[in-house]
Amino acid sequence: MKPKKIFSIIVVILVLLANSTASYYFGLTQGQRDTKNIVIEGISNGEAKDGVDFSVFWQAWDKLKTEHVNGSDVSDQDFVYGAIEGLTKSLGDPHTTFFTPDSYKKFNQDLSGSFSGIGAEIGIRNEQLVIIAPLKNSPAEKAGLLAKDKILKIDDKDTLDLSVDEAVKLIRGTEGTKIKLSILRSDWNIPRDFEITRAPIDIPTVEWTMKDGGIAYIELYNFNGNTNYIFYQSMVDMLSKEKPKGIVFDLRNNPGGYLNVSIDIAGWFVEKGQIVAKERFADGNERIFKASGNEVFKDTPVVILINGGSASASEILAGALRIDRGIKLIGEKSYGKGTVQEIQELKDSSALKITIANWLLPDGALIDGKGLDPDIEVKLTEDDITNDRDPQLDKALEVVKSQIK
Repeated sequence: MKPKKIFSIIVVILVLLANSTASYYFGLTQGQRDTKNIVIEGISNGEAKDGVDFSVFWQAWDKLKTEHVNGSDVSDQDFVYGAIEGLTKSLGDPHTTFFTPDSYKKFNQDLSGSFSGIGAEIGIRNEQLVIIAPLKNSPAEKAGLLAKDKILKIDDKDTLDLSVDEAVKLIRGTEGTKIKLSILRSDWNIPRDFEITRAPIDIPTVEWTMKDGGIAYIELYNFNGNTNYIFYQSMVDMLSKEKPKGIVFDLRNNPGGYLNVSIDIAGWFVEKGQIVAKERFADGNERIFKASGNEVFKDTPVVILINGGSASASEILAGALRIDRGIKLIGEKSYGKGTVQEIQELKDSSALKITIANWLLPDGALIDGKGLDPDIEVKLTEDDITNDRDPQLDKALEVVKSQIK
């Protein structure tokens, strides 16, 4: 399994640090003796196997330590961490990252506590840091950031080669402080600077309103740990007051979250037992997820709104409802993020966040890197936003009304 391979490489490196001034030949010999029971695919006892020559690593180590003008200023441990980071980057997966002990501690603090930032989901697309979605009522949304905006600089730091986690560290900060983002949009010739004041991020989960003709307009903003309960409460509240003839389900700028939440919400719209999603792991095995909900809206006409900010679990939900029920997707192509990450701690309290599986739609289609094409494409321009127009919603209401018998 991949976790064992990565851990074994780290063990080899750590054992071989007994004498950092020795040549790589000594290091290789020491490693052969002290790690003789460790098996790594492609490497046997530190020797070349199947075309993999691990001694090259130690040759590079030795040259960088002895010949680079700053080689002696970098600790052996930082060399190790740099090597591990290089391993993660060699996969070409922006979602697989390495945390040093200090950065992993900070990561856990951010997960468990509150923080201030701009309220935007970010990612990497075509090796460029981009806005996946500005979150509802966030400083990012109020400043005018849009899905697909390219982030060229964070303050004065170029984002080239920055990982998502590194960018997040730069963007988050103390409440009330300002951050400057250099943004390039597809229809701009030159980038523009956005100065945004950091604030605590408090994002709504779901909102609903009734439109003309008995159409319920439901906006779902995320798939976090409370979404199931809040969605249930909201739908009970709606059904106690209204009996919608049709539904426009808005997943625009919903960056996703937990897969199990999307499975549960799908159960409101499809029959029990229908496949909602699959997970495919590195060994080729798959896990199937089926709807087991209350089926309240399974016969209600529904259309779904998506855009470039619809990602991850929101793409699973939209794609599954299109396949299982033929529900039409309206708007713009979704982001295309369909992978599962898992945190695996290493022996020195550092950690790896590893992509361990792909999410698949019920028909086996891969979302990651591809996204969902809408059945009816409707663009939302910057001019529309400025003048408070929403042609995507207008089209969705038109389509769902045509489906009501």
